[in-house]
Amino acid sequence: MLEQASGSAALSRGRVFEWHRRFREGQTSAEDNERSGRPSSSWTDDAKVQISEILDQDRRKMLWEISAESGLSYGTCQRIVTGDLAVKRVAAKFIPKLPNLDQKKNRMLICQDMKKSLADDPDLLSKTITGDETWVYGNDPETKFQASQWKSPGSLRPKKAQQSQSQVKVMLIVFFDISGVVHHEYIPKGQTVNQHVYKEVLIHLRDAIRRKRPELWSSGDYYLHHDNAPAHTALKVCNYLAKNKVSVLPQPPYSPDLAPCDFYLFPKLKIVMKGQCYDDVDAIKQKPPISSDASDEKASKSECRHG
Repeated sequence: MLEQASGSAALSRGRVFEWHRRFREGQTSAEDNERSGRPSSSWTDDAKVQISEILDQDRRKMLWEISAESGLSYGTCQRIVTGDLAVKRVAAKFIPKLPNLDQKKNRMLICQDMKKSLADDPDLLSKTITGDETWVYGNDPETKFQASQWKSPGSLRPKKAQQSQSQVKVMLIVFFDISGVVHHEYIPKGQTVNQHVYKEVLIHLRDAIRRKRPELWSSGDYYLHHDNAPAHTALKVCNYLAKNKVSVLPQPPYSPDLAPCDFYLFPKLKIVMKGQCYDDVDAIKQKPPISSDASDEKASKSECRHG
C-alpha cells in the first residue's frame, strides 16, 4: 500500500519493521542517534589550535596518538600538522653530549662577549689563529657524492660495498687563520697529545707566526682559539701562553659547532685523500692533505737573504 501511494519514496518493508521496533522501544524522534564510529573530520580553527597545543605539550607524539587525543580523523590531523602548522617529523641529531642549563648559560655569555668584542674590533677575525687535531687515515672511504656516476634509464644502479677506515692513521695538528694555514705537524705514532706535546706544538706555532705572519708577530696583536681539550687547558700550557702574552679566545664547553676546524677546514683537507689507499704513515706524510705553503718558501728565501 505504501509503495502504491508514495511510489519510490516509500520506505522498504524492512525499514518499516525497523522503525516499528524503535517506536515500541520508546524512541519518539525519527532522527538517527549519535554514534562513536567515524571520528570527526572537521577542519576548523579550533581544531588547529587544539592540535598545536597537543604538539607543544609533547613533540614526540605520533599522528595516531594526536588523532585519538583530539577526536579528529587521522587524515585531518595529517593535513593540519603538515599543511596548516607546516611542521615535519625529523630524527634527533646525535651529539656527543647535551649541555646542562649552566653550560648553556655559559655558552650564551661567551657568545655575547665575542659579539661585543667583534663590534669593538672589526679586525678580530683576521687576527685570530685557530687550530685543532684530527686523524688522517691511510684508507678513508670516499663520500657518496664522490662515488656517484651518470646512469642511463636502462642501466642498473651502481653498487658500492660498505668500507671502514683503516688502522693506518696518524694524528695531524693544524693551525690556520683568514689567510691560510699557519702551521701543521704530525704527531709521532704511539704519542698521546698531552700538555707536554701540545706545549712543544705551540712553540713551533709561534715560530711559524714569526716567519709567516711577521705583521702579527711584530705587533703581538693576535689571538689563539682552540677547544677545551684537557691538553689545551692544562696548567703548563696556560702558563706558557700567559708568559708569552698570547691572548686566548674563550670556547664554550661541548660546543663543536663553534670550532671552525671540524666544519670548515678538516673536511676540505681530507676530501682529496678519500678513496685513496696508503700503506703506512710515511706514505701519508709524503702526500699530506696540506700542501707546502707558499709563505714557507717566501719566508725561507727571506731568511737566507738576511742571514
